[in-house]
Amino acid sequence: MSVIPGEQAIATILKHDNKTTSYKIALLRAINDVVLMYPDVARQGQPVAVPLNRLAELWVAYYWPFADAQHPIYQGARAIRAEATRNDIAFRPALTSLRAAWQQLVQLPPQPADGFFLLTEMRTPRRRATYPPALQQAYRQTVAATAKAIQMPIKYAGPGHWSVFDAPARYDQLPPTVLPLPGTQPQDTCLVVPASLWEAFHRLSLYVEALCLHEWCLFTEGVTQDAGPAGRGAVYTLLTARPDNRRPLSWERNQVDILLHEDHHFICPWTRKHLTQPQHYDLDHLLPLAVYPVNELWNLLPVDRDFNQHIKRDKVPDTKRLAAAEPLLAAAYRTYHQSAALQKAVREDAALRFAGLRTDHTFAAMLASRAVRFIDDVAAARFVQRF
Repeated sequence: MSVIPGEQAIATILKHDNKTTSYKIALLRAINDVVLMYPDVARQGQPVAVPLNRLAELWVAYYWPFADAQHPIYQGARAIRAEATRNDIAFRPALTSLRAAWQQLVQLPPQPADGFFLLTEMRTPRRRATYPPALQQAYRQTVAATAKAIQMPIKYAGPGHWSVFDAPARYDQLPPTVLPLPGTQPQDTCLVVPASLWEAFHRLSLYVEALCLHEWCLFTEGVTQDAGPAGRGAVYTLLTARPDNRRPLSWERNQVDILLHEDHHFICPWTRKHLTQPQHYDLDHLLPLAVYPVNELWNLLPVDRDFNQHIKRDKVPDTKRLAAAEPLLAAAYRTYHQSAALQKAVREDAALRFAGLRTDHTFAAMLASRAVRFIDDVAAARFVQRF
């Protein structure tokens, strides 16, 4: 693999590489999203191992609105071989079947962000367990088929073969200098993102996303569709759809209410108001869903309902307010540990996002520190409105 500066590699792939499908654009968007989800890793200055399945989960969400069985939006030419029309994207059959199974289960009008919603559900063990085994299996099969397809743009990104990335390899076969994402298993096949490229994505995250979306819309608009052209505006709407909080968080609220009934209490990290009465609080996403869908328990805390609904809303605290709130986040996580169910959930969810958290008495303080830094990093990268 030849060494190409990060910004140059990104620009070359998006603006100059030949594209027969949207795969290369989706690859860069997925890496960019992973970098955003794990900002701590950028500080290490080492290459990063990203399991292909993690990228594939994001691809499932990206391509979901294009996989309607009745109204597909094609993502490339459909070659004819042996008198049969081939798929534009290799994983379309699996994704279309998954989407149909999901629709049959939920019995709700389809939404373009359903793929992102399903991703967050399947990433969280306690939520994944609420779905039928058949749907879980269909999801795993779709992710596996998508991970296989991802290897093509990895190989052909940039000038020539393997000019930007090395061939994916099992994590246990990589050099010890390569950092794994949290939750990476020894047998996971991983894409190694060079340190300079990871840092470039981290520094230019918002601009890379905007350019990926722009190029993806232009590409799709140029693809011949059965139902007529797919306009770039409509494609942009599909690609940027994000889920609202359609899951009512009933389980989490019930567990918090039990703690309050047992005379435990919480302190709102923004107003410092003591929260002692069940149902007299909001279970707030510290990092709003509108910014990035994170339904993990460490991102859900009881807060002052009036302040949350009229002031915070979809905004993020400024750096000073976040720092001041850190001890209160730690206190809330310690209170979660008074419930066996919430303790298990917050530890499982934190392990999905943060590496190196201890399991001793320092866990709550460490998690609060990492959570504050994560929220601040994402808000800064996305230029989110602050309060």
